[in-house]
Amino acid sequence: MIDVERVLDLPHPVEEVVAFLADFSHAESWDPGTVTCQQISPGPVAAGTEWHNVSEFRGRRTQLRYRLALMNPDQLTFVGRNETVTSTDDMRFEDCQGGTRLAYHARIQFHGIARLATPLLKREFERLGDEVSERLPRALDRALGSAS
Repeated sequence: MIDVERVLDLPHPVEEVVAFLADFSHAESWDPGTVTCQQISPGPVAAGTEWHNVSEFRGRRTQLRYRLALMNPDQLTFVGRNETVTSTDDMRFEDCQGGTRLAYHARIQFHGIARLATPLLKREFERLGDEVSERLPRALDRALGSAS
């Protein structure tokens, strides 16, 4: 299994950050691997909502079905699956002087023969974690307005 963790301090209120990130279709704006992400279950975003995600990794596209497994005011957990991988994105939020401290933990577990590549891919996923750390604050600023 590959674990990637980042902690970000964001100048936006917790409620706004959680609301933005709860809609996983926004991953198109902050996740460097996401090509498209569309909600496929009806209704407003809530625990159980699902998305069809197309990601690109090392020049290859793959499709995952993501589900919002947990939705609390201080935590979101998304689980994406296909035949090769299970990807879990856990986001924990806390108020930080009117802004938000986001603890982001991605766990990637490969299945079958793909497991053999796990040690070789760790560095690539760490690089993606660095890119998320750069892109996510900019995506929030665009969506919520720059904090003054």
